[in-house]
Amino acid sequence: MKLTDFKVLAFDCYGTLIDWETGMIEGLEPLTSRFDPRPSRDEILEAHARHESSQQAWTPGMRYRELLPIVYKRLAEEFGVSVTTEECSAYGRSVGDWPAFVDSADALRRLKRHFRLVILSNVDNESFMASNAKLGVEFDAVYTAEDVGSYKPADRNFEYMLEKLRSLGVEKGEILHTAESMFHDHGPANRHGLANCWIHRRHAQEGFGATMHPGEMPRCDFRFKSMAELADAHRDALGG
Repeated sequence: MKLTDFKVLAFDCYGTLIDWETGMIEGLEPLTSRFDPRPSRDEILEAHARHESSQQAWTPGMRYRELLPIVYKRLAEEFGVSVTTEECSAYGRSVGDWPAFVDSADALRRLKRHFRLVILSNVDNESFMASNAKLGVEFDAVYTAEDVGSYKPADRNFEYMLEKLRSLGVEKGEILHTAESMFHDHGPANRHGLANCWIHRRHAQEGFGATMHPGEMPRCDFRFKSMAELADAHRDALGG
Protein backbone atom coordinates (compact mmCIF):
# COMPACT_ATOMS: atom_id res chain seq x y z
CA MET A 1 0.00 0.00 0.00
CA LYS A 2 1.38 3.42 -1.03
CA LEU A 3 0.18 6.97 -0.45
CA THR A 4 -0.06 7.35 -4.22
CA ASP A 5 -2.73 4.61 -4.33
CA PHE A 6 -5.45 7.03 -3.15
CA LYS A 7 -7.50 9.76 -4.77
CA VAL A 8 -9.22 11.22 -1.69
CA LEU A 9 -7.93 12.24 1.73
CA ALA A 10 -10.80 12.31 4.24
CA PHE A 11 -9.77 14.37 7.26
CA ASP A 12 -10.91 14.74 10.77
CA CYS A 13 -10.46 18.45 11.47
CA TYR A 14 -10.21 19.08 15.21
CA GLY A 15 -7.11 17.52 16.70
CA THR A 16 -5.70 16.82 13.24
CA LEU A 17 -5.75 20.16 11.40
CA ILE A 18 -6.99 22.47 14.16
CA ASP A 19 -5.21 22.43 17.53
CA TRP A 20 -8.35 21.83 19.54
CA GLU A 21 -6.51 20.98 22.76
CA THR A 22 -4.86 24.41 22.88
CA GLY A 23 -8.17 25.98 21.90
CA MET A 24 -10.00 24.12 24.66
CA ILE A 25 -7.45 25.00 27.33
CA GLU A 26 -7.54 28.69 26.38
CA GLY A 27 -11.34 28.73 26.10
CA LEU A 28 -11.71 27.03 29.47
CA GLU A 29 -9.28 29.36 31.26
CA PRO A 30 -12.00 31.56 32.84
CA LEU A 31 -13.36 28.38 34.45
CA THR A 32 -10.28 26.32 35.21
CA SER A 33 -8.43 29.27 36.76
CA ARG A 34 -10.98 29.02 39.58
CA PHE A 35 -10.41 25.32 40.26
CA ASP A 36 -8.65 24.61 43.56
CA PRO A 37 -6.44 22.70 43.32
CA ARG A 38 -5.73 23.48 39.67
CA PRO A 39 -5.77 20.27 37.56
CA SER A 40 -3.03 19.56 35.03
CA ARG A 41 -3.59 20.28 31.34
CA ASP A 42 -4.19 16.60 30.59
CA GLU A 43 -6.55 16.21 33.56
CA ILE A 44 -8.64 19.08 32.19
CA LEU A 45 -8.64 17.58 28.68
CA GLU A 46 -9.53 14.11 29.96
CA ALA A 47 -12.44 15.48 32.01
CA HIS A 48 -13.60 17.43 28.95
CA ALA A 49 -13.44 14.25 26.85
CA ARG A 50 -15.62 12.36 29.34
CA HIS A 51 -18.33 15.01 29.44
CA GLU A 52 -18.21 15.72 25.71
CA SER A 53 -18.47 12.05 24.73
CA SER A 54 -21.33 11.49 27.16
CA GLN A 55 -23.26 14.53 25.95
CA GLN A 56 -22.78 13.56 22.31
CA ALA A 57 -24.25 10.14 23.08
CA TRP A 58 -27.26 11.62 24.92
CA THR A 59 -27.99 14.41 22.42
CA PRO A 60 -26.58 13.29 19.04
CA GLY A 61 -28.60 15.83 17.08
CA MET A 62 -27.38 18.85 19.07
CA ARG A 63 -25.04 21.20 17.24
CA TYR A 64 -21.50 21.28 18.61
CA ARG A 65 -21.54 24.98 19.49
CA GLU A 66 -24.66 24.29 21.58
CA LEU A 67 -23.24 21.10 23.11
CA LEU A 68 -20.01 22.69 24.37
CA PRO A 69 -21.82 25.01 26.81
CA ILE A 70 -23.26 21.90 28.49
CA VAL A 71 -19.76 20.42 28.73
CA TYR A 72 -18.62 23.67 30.36
CA LYS A 73 -21.47 23.45 32.87
CA ARG A 74 -20.71 19.79 33.67
CA LEU A 75 -17.04 20.64 34.26
CA ALA A 76 -18.05 23.46 36.61
CA GLU A 77 -20.27 21.08 38.56
CA GLU A 78 -17.56 18.42 38.75
CA PHE A 79 -15.05 20.89 40.22
CA GLY A 80 -17.56 22.77 42.42
CA VAL A 81 -17.58 26.14 40.63
CA SER A 82 -20.61 28.31 39.81
CA VAL A 83 -20.99 29.62 36.25
CA THR A 84 -23.48 31.77 34.34
CA THR A 85 -25.31 30.85 31.16
CA GLU A 86 -23.33 33.49 29.27
CA GLU A 87 -20.02 32.01 30.41
CA CYS A 88 -21.13 28.63 29.12
CA SER A 89 -22.33 30.09 25.82
CA ALA A 90 -19.07 31.98 25.31
CA TYR A 91 -17.20 28.70 25.41
CA GLY A 92 -19.49 27.28 22.73
CA ARG A 93 -18.64 30.26 20.52
CA SER A 94 -14.90 29.81 21.03
CA VAL A 95 -14.43 27.05 18.42
CA GLY A 96 -13.80 29.54 15.62
CA ASP A 97 -10.92 30.98 17.67
CA TRP A 98 -9.13 27.63 18.09
CA PRO A 99 -5.81 27.82 16.23
CA ALA A 100 -4.69 25.72 13.29
CA PHE A 101 -1.54 23.66 13.73
CA VAL A 102 1.32 25.61 12.16
CA ASP A 103 1.88 23.02 9.41
CA SER A 104 -1.75 22.42 8.42
CA ALA A 105 -2.34 25.10 5.80
CA ASP A 106 0.89 24.50 3.87
CA ALA A 107 0.50 20.71 3.95
CA LEU A 108 -3.11 20.93 2.74
CA ARG A 109 -2.08 23.27 -0.08
CA ARG A 110 0.57 20.79 -1.20
CA LEU A 111 -1.74 17.78 -0.97
CA LYS A 112 -4.55 19.60 -2.78
CA ARG A 113 -2.52 19.37 -5.98
CA HIS A 114 -2.83 15.57 -5.94
CA PHE A 115 -5.95 14.63 -3.93
CA ARG A 116 -9.54 15.57 -3.44
CA LEU A 117 -9.78 16.79 0.17
CA VAL A 118 -12.77 15.94 2.35
CA ILE A 119 -13.74 16.80 5.93
CA LEU A 120 -15.60 14.41 8.26
CA SER A 121 -15.96 16.37 11.49
CA ASN A 122 -17.89 16.35 14.75
CA VAL A 123 -18.36 20.10 14.58
CA ASP A 124 -21.29 22.22 13.34
CA ASN A 125 -21.22 23.99 9.99
CA GLU A 126 -20.91 27.54 11.29
CA SER A 127 -17.97 26.70 13.54
CA PHE A 128 -16.22 24.80 10.75
CA MET A 129 -16.48 27.74 8.39
CA ALA A 130 -14.59 29.89 10.91
CA SER A 131 -11.92 27.19 11.26
CA ASN A 132 -11.70 26.65 7.50
CA ALA A 133 -10.57 30.25 7.07
CA LYS A 134 -7.43 29.31 9.02
CA LEU A 135 -6.71 26.28 6.80
CA GLY A 136 -6.41 28.13 3.52
CA VAL A 137 -7.90 25.55 1.13
CA GLU A 138 -11.29 24.81 -0.37
CA PHE A 139 -12.36 21.29 0.56
CA ASP A 140 -14.10 19.21 -2.09
CA ALA A 141 -16.74 18.05 0.41
CA VAL A 142 -17.53 18.80 4.05
CA TYR A 143 -19.57 16.40 6.20
CA THR A 144 -20.32 17.51 9.76
CA ALA A 145 -22.13 16.05 12.74
CA GLU A 146 -24.78 18.71 12.13
CA ASP A 147 -25.35 17.28 8.64
CA VAL A 148 -25.57 13.68 9.84
CA GLY A 149 -27.40 14.11 13.15
CA SER A 150 -24.85 12.09 15.12
CA TYR A 151 -21.27 12.25 16.31
CA LYS A 152 -18.26 10.08 15.55
CA PRO A 153 -17.42 7.35 16.45
CA ALA A 154 -20.99 6.46 15.38
CA ASP A 155 -20.96 4.26 12.31
CA ARG A 156 -23.63 6.36 10.61
CA ASN A 157 -21.19 9.28 10.19
CA PHE A 158 -18.86 7.07 8.16
CA GLU A 159 -21.76 5.49 6.29
CA TYR A 160 -23.00 8.98 5.39
CA MET A 161 -19.58 10.02 4.09
CA LEU A 162 -19.18 6.85 2.05
CA GLU A 163 -22.64 7.23 0.51
CA LYS A 164 -22.07 10.86 -0.42
CA LEU A 165 -18.62 10.17 -1.85
CA ARG A 166 -20.04 7.34 -3.97
CA SER A 167 -22.41 9.90 -5.46
CA LEU A 168 -19.29 11.88 -6.43
CA GLY A 169 -17.80 8.82 -8.12
CA VAL A 170 -15.43 7.90 -5.29
CA GLU A 171 -15.14 4.28 -4.14
CA LYS A 172 -14.07 3.22 -0.65
CA GLY A 173 -10.73 1.85 -1.83
CA GLU A 174 -9.78 5.28 -3.16
CA ILE A 175 -10.13 6.96 0.25
CA LEU A 176 -7.43 7.38 2.90
CA HIS A 177 -9.00 8.42 6.22
CA THR A 178 -6.56 10.76 7.95
CA ALA A 179 -6.93 11.69 11.61
CA GLU A 180 -5.41 11.97 15.08
CA SER A 181 -8.16 10.39 17.19
CA MET A 182 -8.05 6.65 17.72
CA PHE A 183 -11.46 6.83 19.41
CA HIS A 184 -13.39 9.01 16.96
CA ASP A 185 -11.77 8.01 13.69
CA HIS A 186 -9.42 5.06 13.46
CA GLY A 187 -11.64 2.57 15.25
CA PRO A 188 -14.60 3.30 12.96
CA ALA A 189 -12.30 3.42 9.92
CA ASN A 190 -11.19 -0.13 10.75
CA ARG A 191 -14.80 -1.27 11.11
CA HIS A 192 -15.66 0.15 7.70
CA GLY A 193 -12.63 -1.25 5.92
CA LEU A 194 -11.13 2.16 5.20
CA ALA A 195 -7.40 2.60 4.75
CA ASN A 196 -6.23 5.01 7.42
CA CYS A 197 -3.41 7.37 8.28
CA TRP A 198 -2.63 8.38 11.88
CA ILE A 199 -1.45 11.97 12.33
CA HIS A 200 -0.05 11.39 15.81
CA ARG A 201 0.00 14.96 17.10
CA ARG A 202 0.36 13.77 20.71
CA HIS A 203 3.43 11.61 19.98
CA ALA A 204 5.46 13.34 22.72
CA GLN A 205 2.69 13.09 25.34
CA GLU A 206 1.13 10.34 27.39
CA GLY A 207 -2.52 9.35 27.08
CA PHE A 208 -5.24 10.46 24.68
CA GLY A 209 -5.87 14.04 25.82
CA ALA A 210 -9.20 15.40 24.65
CA THR A 211 -10.36 12.05 23.23
CA MET A 212 -11.58 8.97 25.01
CA HIS A 213 -9.41 5.85 25.28
CA PRO A 214 -10.23 3.71 22.22
CA GLY A 215 -9.98 0.40 24.07
CA GLU A 216 -8.13 -1.99 21.78
CA MET A 217 -5.79 0.08 19.63
CA PRO A 218 -6.96 0.25 16.01
CA ARG A 219 -4.76 -0.77 13.09
CA CYS A 220 -3.15 2.05 11.11
CA ASP A 221 -1.84 1.75 7.55
CA PHE A 222 0.29 4.91 7.76
CA ARG A 223 1.60 6.94 10.71
CA PHE A 224 3.14 10.42 10.79
CA LYS A 225 3.78 12.95 13.57
CA SER A 226 2.43 15.89 11.61
CA MET A 227 0.68 16.96 8.44
CA ALA A 228 4.03 18.20 7.15
CA GLU A 229 5.45 14.67 7.46
CA LEU A 230 2.50 13.30 5.48
CA ALA A 231 2.97 15.85 2.70
CA ASP A 232 6.71 15.16 2.59
CA ALA A 233 6.14 11.40 2.45
CA HIS A 234 3.72 11.83 -0.44
CA ARG A 235 6.23 14.04 -2.27
CA ASP A 236 8.88 11.35 -1.80
CA ALA A 237 6.48 8.65 -3.02
CA LEU A 238 6.04 10.64 -6.20
CA GLY A 239 9.81 10.64 -6.64
CA GLY A 240 10.53 14.09 -5.27
